Amino acid sequence: MVEKKTPNIDYFLESDGLETEREKDIGQHIGYRYDVNLVPDYDRLTPFLKKYIKMMGWHDLNWLEDVHLGYEEGKPAVFDRNINGWVSVPDNIKLPDNQQDRDMIARELLIKFQMSEKHPLVDLNRAYSKF
Repeated sequence: MVEKKTPNIDYFLESDGLETEREKDIGQHIGYRYDVNLVPDYDRLTPFLKKYIKMMGWHDLNWLEDVHLGYEEGKPAVFDRNINGWVSVPDNIKLPDNQQDRDMIARELLIKFQMSEKHPLVDLNRAYSKF
């Protein structure tokens, strides 16, 4: 008979929680592998995200699933891995009480910022592109 090992309930308190190669590569625990509550509710997609997913030909949020609304210095913000920094949510955006809705707004803001002329990578492209 195979003995079933009881999981250590303090695992994430006592370790970095990075088990898979992907988690080790990105240096981040992928929470939705264990908690289905972290998977986005597609009924809460913003109109912009619906259009974006359709335009891209995707069936899901793909790389946006682990984007969540966070806080930097007490202000709502979303983390942009491309610039390794926080992007503040504009003060004129009223945030809903529901975390899923807040995360959808964060995803939308991140995409819009990454496509805007204000994104730092636009300056790098201008400075270093060959054509």
